[in-house]
Amino acid sequence: MNKSTHFDRDDPQEKKIHYSGLYFKFIGLTLVCSLVPLLLVGWAINIHYKRFAVSRMTDSFQTLVDYHRRIIESFLQERCSRLRLISETHSRDILTQRANLFRVFEIMNREYGSLTDLGVIDDHGKHLAYVGPYDLMDKNYSEALWFGQVMEKGIYISDMFSGFREVPHFVIAVTRAENEETWILRATIDTDAFRSLVEDVRIGKTGEVYLINQEGIFQTNPRFSGQIMENAPFPAGPIHEGIRVYVSKSDTKETQQPFPGKIVATLWLDEPRWMLVVMQEYSEAFNEVNRANVAILVFLHLSAATILIVTILITRYMIKLIRKRDTQADRLNRQLMQAGKLAAVGELSAGVAHEINNPLAIVLTERQILLDSAEQTPDLDDRFRRQLTHSLNQMDLQIHRCKRITQNLLRFSRRTKPSIETVDLNNFIIEVIELVEREAKTSGIRFLSDLEERLPLLLSDPSQLQQVFLNMITNAIDAHDGKPYGIIHISTQSDDQNQGVRVLIADTGSGISSEYIAKVFDPFFTTKPAGKGTGLGLSICYSSIKQLGGDITVKSHEGKGTEFTIFLPYRPPLNPNESMPEGHESVGLGKS
Repeated sequence: MNKSTHFDRDDPQEKKIHYSGLYFKFIGLTLVCSLVPLLLVGWAINIHYKRFAVSRMTDSFQTLVDYHRRIIESFLQERCSRLRLISETHSRDILTQRANLFRVFEIMNREYGSLTDLGVIDDHGKHLAYVGPYDLMDKNYSEALWFGQVMEKGIYISDMFSGFREVPHFVIAVTRAENEETWILRATIDTDAFRSLVEDVRIGKTGEVYLINQEGIFQTNPRFSGQIMENAPFPAGPIHEGIRVYVSKSDTKETQQPFPGKIVATLWLDEPRWMLVVMQEYSEAFNEVNRANVAILVFLHLSAATILIVTILITRYMIKLIRKRDTQADRLNRQLMQAGKLAAVGELSAGVAHEINNPLAIVLTERQILLDSAEQTPDLDDRFRRQLTHSLNQMDLQIHRCKRITQNLLRFSRRTKPSIETVDLNNFIIEVIELVEREAKTSGIRFLSDLEERLPLLLSDPSQLQQVFLNMITNAIDAHDGKPYGIIHISTQSDDQNQGVRVLIADTGSGISSEYIAKVFDPFFTTKPAGKGTGLGLSICYSSIKQLGGDITVKSHEGKGTEFTIFLPYRPPLNPNESMPEGHESVGLGKS
């Protein structure tokens, strides 16, 4: 039986053998045995299937809890790291200037959009500078719980509290010692943005997800009962390691069970010490299982009268039902993971792009006003006029560059059309290298460029190319993790025979093992440790290059390095929904 219950779900031949084996086993047993053995077998199958269903449901809850734990901890750790970086790279004198603090606050919110306010506080609990919607400059936090904790620990994430603003919120604070004095950089996290990570999860009609602290106080709103900062109906209990899953029926004799009639999974976060709770009504979670079990028992009892005919019918029905449920479960699990990640990335990209476009339009308008004013002022010094015009033209160039970046973000979220332009690939690659070269040098990594002179210009989408090369070079840098130094070699070469350009990106990193080489372009596949990679980079690169009419191949030797070869055509295939860039209407693109 063990061999028949463990098979490769991705292998059609093994699946066929598995289901065929189940079918003939049931037929053989029922034909050989009499009524009593048949009933015993029926009850055995019922118990086995029920345990299997409980085990699978438990595993599903554990996967769901672990997935949301990673999202929540990544959200908090990223903001802690940003605050720590700002406090270590900016002195107190710089941050206490409100313009500087406002600039830092604006940059962090432009990138993440999750801070309500930002403040610099001295070691007596008084504000030195503050940026935010509340009037808190005269408030003293020396008696606040979070103040004592951050002064003791150096970095602290608080529980939800009302504070002076009298609305539920929580803060992240870090300290820095400077000139024998300690000061605090404190950020208030946007409660709605954080709660959406937890509360927007929907598990059936009765499922809910929420956070509570060690005192059993809600840190987010549960779906059905209770409010944030209210006491949960059941205590949090002692802190435990890992994920615990409880299955408790409503008809059990244990009247003191904490979650009657539910399947519950709990997990304690490392910092802050909050418990993530995922629960669903037992009757809903096991509804299909219970119905299947009843059907199995009914058919087995009826088969006593017409053992041969009923056995054949019920066996076929059971195999079909198991096959369908296995297929649906596998598909839904994959869709849940992929849809959740891609939706979060797409919505964040689109939101950031739209928020950036508005101030860019204002800056572009103000630039035009300055340019018009300069042209209408005859008594300006000629040298000053030329410098001013040059500066304004540089502003225009950088604004349009930012606009292309936002178009790339919107394209990633599938909200804009591609833009085909003439691209100098060599200069393009040099710009990308300059963008990441500083990060690479800190890891002891050098770049070697072998770019063909007079390389033909390409007609391509610069935004997609930038994303491709940035992902590829960043992956090459990450491949040297754990090594004291390394080399990334980038070369370009025209391929007139195939009417395109070949780009070679080779690194001396850890390489990819042969068992994973065929999966590197699969969505969400990554060889990086948990929390350090999403598995989307190479998948996006592959999709973008294919869309531009090119191709990408990989060769790797574990421990020696990896080599990616990218082919890009001089002219991409013409999509019916796209148009040629201005000035290229007469250029033939050939057949696609």
